[in-house]
Formats: sequence, C-alpha cells, structure tokens
Amino acid sequence: MPILQVENLTMRFGGLTAVDTLSFAVEEGAIHGLIGPNGAGKTTTFNAISGFYAPTAGRVLYQGQDISGLRTSRIAERGLVRTFQATVLFHEFSVLDNVLVGCHLEARGGFLPALFGLNKAREAAARDKAEEILAVFDLAERRDELASNLPHGLQRALGIAVALAADPKLLLLDEPFTGMNPEETRHMMTLLQRVRDRGVTLLLVEHDMQAVMGLCGRITVLSFGSLLAEGTPEVIRNDPRVIEAYLGTADYAA
Repeated sequence: MPILQVENLTMRFGGLTAVDTLSFAVEEGAIHGLIGPNGAGKTTTFNAISGFYAPTAGRVLYQGQDISGLRTSRIAERGLVRTFQATVLFHEFSVLDNVLVGCHLEARGGFLPALFGLNKAREAAARDKAEEILAVFDLAERRDELASNLPHGLQRALGIAVALAADPKLLLLDEPFTGMNPEETRHMMTLLQRVRDRGVTLLLVEHDMQAVMGLCGRITVLSFGSLLAEGTPEVIRNDPRVIEAYLGTADYAA
C-alpha cells in the first residue's frame, strides 16, 4: 500500500478551482517530485495534504487512513511533517538548540519542562538524538554557532534537520533548493538521500529541474490544478506536454 494516496482532490476558493480532481500516490521509501509551472496548484495540494486546508472534495489517505481535514498538529503526530519555502528557525538559538526544539516538540511533555531542567533523562536523550541528526546533516562541527550565522544552504539544511527531529515517516519538502548555488544544491541532494536512507519517504515541490531529475524516482506534473503527466524522470523529461507546459525548451529535454 502506498504511504500517501491523493484521491480526486479538489480545492475551490470562491469561483476559482485551484486543484481539480487530482489523484496520485507516493510509495513508501520513495523520493517523489511534484512539479509544475507557477499557479499549477502544487502548494495548494501540499496545504491540503498537510491539513492547512480541508479539501472541497476528494480525500487524502496516509498509511491507509483518511486524514482529510484533520488539524495539522494531528497529522504531524501521525508522522506526516511538512517544511516551508521560507526556512523557519530560531535565529538567535544555536544550531544544536534549534534541533533540540524539534526533539522536544515531538516528545511528550514539550519544550518548557526540558528548558527548565524538569526532566534530566529526557533532556539527555533529546541531546543525543539532536547530535546524531546534526551528524547526518554535516552540521556537528557547527553545533554551537548561531543559526543566523549559517550560510543560506546550511540554514535550509538545518530547517530540514529540525523537521527530522519530529520523527516523520513522510516528509513534505516545499522548495528545499530555493536560492542555492550549484554546490549547495549538490550537497542538499546528498542530504536528502541520507534522510530517505533513514526510512523517511520524501515528497517535494521544487522548481530546480536538475535537482528533481537527479533525485526523484517518480515525478507527478501538475498544470492548472490537474494531473498533466506522471512517471520516471526519463519519461517526464521526454514528454512533449511537459516540455511545452513547464520545461519550455526542447534543449532541456534532450
């Protein structure tokens, strides 16, 4: 059974249909891309999956259970976690403390008891977990730096590290490569492969086609809120409809 199934998802806002009877599935253990031109409905689809919007029609199944319209917090508790285009960090906290916040928000009892030293054992376990996650993201040597002092690519990596601290089974990544130079993009691709290798399924919205084609095993393409095409990177790269609607040039498809 796929870890995520979107079935005839429809999102209407007044007279505007942003997503129109969209269906696709994400297999467990995959890195799955969701792409399309601006206004295609990608972010709206993410918002419906993660609970920010209740679908107008259709449903979202996660691990076989209907989560349509559940609160974002309830969905996250089940292991479906979403990141955002803008990296959300505590910029005046250290790198380590940012990940510790993610650990404590996931744990029962929350962040404040740990902050005031009310549970030493839990705090020690959270610190061990945070240190291990920082090692995965090549951030261990920067654990004591302020998050605000990290270069852009490492701030993006830290944001995903914080999300990973919540122990997701499915991680929705909203444009993780935004603003990155080629070196940062290559590094982020390596990091996301590591996250997948830890047993986390990834669904990402992204405009960087080189990253999408190099990272994703399957790609779903949207256009005007509807499914345009779906398949492997090779299939998508050579689909005339995709070239016309999104990639725009025959040179890229070659």
